[in-house]
Amino acid sequence: MAASPEQLRRWSTTSRIGVDRGSHTDRASTGFRVAFVGRTSTADLQDPTLSIPRQHSACEFALPDSATIVAYFYDIESGRKELAARGRSAAHDQFDIPVPRDGGIQDLLAEAETPDRRFDYAICESIERISRRTYSGTSIEHRLEEAGVRLLAADEPFKLTRTSHHRKEKVATQVLTRRVKQGVAEFYVLEMLEKSWDGFAVHTEAGYNVGKPCYGYQALLVQHPVPAKRAKGQKKTRLEPHPVHGPVVKKMFRWRGSERLTYQQIADRLNEDLTTNPAPIPVDPETATGHWTHSNVRDVVTNPKHTGHMVWNRRGRKSNKNRINPVAEWVWSEAPVHEPLVSMEEFLLAQEVSSERERSRAAAGPNSHPDTKRSYLFRSRLACDHCNRRMFGKTRKVSAYYVCAPKKGYIPEGHPTAGQFFVREQDLIEHLNTFLNRHVFGEYRRTLLEDSDVDAKAASEREKQSVTLRQGIAEAETKMKRLVRSLELVDDPDRELVRDINDRRAELRTQQTQLQARLAEIEAEVLRVSSPGLINSLPIGYLRVEELPHGLARQLFDALRLEVRYNKTHNRLSYRITLVVGTLALVHRVAQEALIAATNEDAATPGRSDGAMVGTICVAPPAGIEPAT
Repeated sequence: MAASPEQLRRWSTTSRIGVDRGSHTDRASTGFRVAFVGRTSTADLQDPTLSIPRQHSACEFALPDSATIVAYFYDIESGRKELAARGRSAAHDQFDIPVPRDGGIQDLLAEAETPDRRFDYAICESIERISRRTYSGTSIEHRLEEAGVRLLAADEPFKLTRTSHHRKEKVATQVLTRRVKQGVAEFYVLEMLEKSWDGFAVHTEAGYNVGKPCYGYQALLVQHPVPAKRAKGQKKTRLEPHPVHGPVVKKMFRWRGSERLTYQQIADRLNEDLTTNPAPIPVDPETATGHWTHSNVRDVVTNPKHTGHMVWNRRGRKSNKNRINPVAEWVWSEAPVHEPLVSMEEFLLAQEVSSERERSRAAAGPNSHPDTKRSYLFRSRLACDHCNRRMFGKTRKVSAYYVCAPKKGYIPEGHPTAGQFFVREQDLIEHLNTFLNRHVFGEYRRTLLEDSDVDAKAASEREKQSVTLRQGIAEAETKMKRLVRSLELVDDPDRELVRDINDRRAELRTQQTQLQARLAEIEAEVLRVSSPGLINSLPIGYLRVEELPHGLARQLFDALRLEVRYNKTHNRLSYRITLVVGTLALVHRVAQEALIAATNEDAATPGRSDGAMVGTICVAPPAGIEPAT
């Protein structure tokens, strides 16, 4: 006799065909076991003692009577974290939350994938509680689904079933709704972040400070521009120089730019008198060291707020793991908005030291490593003319050499091989002696510099252009004033006359703006041209570098800002020194000490003729520094 449909249905509900013996779907009959999944934002934005219980109550209310929450997983963290970093926070320990906790999102996923898990479903208040990123949210949902755990949301319709019917449950609409909600949630967060970023940018451009004032300044509270917030006593913060810390900042920039000191050397000087040079206090005073360190000197010297500009977004607190952002991403106020402690030129001068000293010891003499046998005089001074990398010292038998050997994959085309690319230190010294004694400390140095100066004609041309541009700017201003006067003389001007005058004024304004931009370019070029007279500030004398104490020789190189480049193909050494107005006194003092210390008794005619040697004296200060007259 054929079985009836009702008999088949009864058999299908009791049959174990196709059922995994470790599965929980056939486990009895006491009800549905559900895991609660919650999340609230960081502790400083929400109150977890209210948010987590509220989410739990919403989930309990949405579940049928046959379902029971048997496990509790929640975190106090941002929903925008990467999935691998989720569930690691211990912020929940700071609060007395009236909901038990079995772990975080990682613990939920781990237990879901075990055969003896305590639950068959997981439920959250809404799908955005799982994650504010669609990718992370769907990844968590997929992992739960693969483990046989269905993820429910209290604000979505759902049905709990233990048996399978010949018609599969329809979830297409639910999935569509959920994905739309996830997209909207991510859009909402991104939109809020973008608007918040724009708000901080405008806040910065208006000159208001964000966070603790940097060392050298103190907070100047001003009235809030919004009347409602002003009525509540809320204020905004600008910066004003600190009476004690401000002079310390000026000293630090002077030492960095003029004497080319390292961060640690500056810290050591400041620590000699902590009464006059009090150390900075961090946001958390308990972490204060009570003295200056390499890092907090660096923080002061690299902070552009000391130029009077307000700057924001220097660090990516969350997006870049608190690392420094590229300078192009910094937000600057258009003009200085508070009293500067240093000029922009002094700031840029201090930053140039970093590129020269990067990953190089400042102290003279051998390295402190126990295997060190010798020190190299041109350490960090000699660069390869083919790849711009620093050449490193190496000893062959008893002679010191400098070698350039880039790693594979970083060797530019045409670069000589490492086995062929070396130069002897003694050759460098002999050519340097020739350069210093003839072009720097020699009696006829000024004549040699003038003979090599080909910029005189260009300077004269720039001056003529400047005069012409200033005249053009003044004429445009005069013409605009005449147009206004002509309009005043007409008793009843018609619309066409007013329109023509406005159009002409706009043309003159555009012309004037273009002339001013060109004049600014020429003036910037003038700041970079040479001032040959600076060479006369150096003493006249004779020295041999190899006879100077190693430390004094390094001081002389630092003071002169000596740069040496070697071109293996042409066997050419290029030497360059830079004289800056603000450091002439220091250069003169160090040079005088070197000349006094030099041994002149056995001095022979300096220099060698084998190989090419090119010497350059840069008496133009870096861009933005006013040259001497």
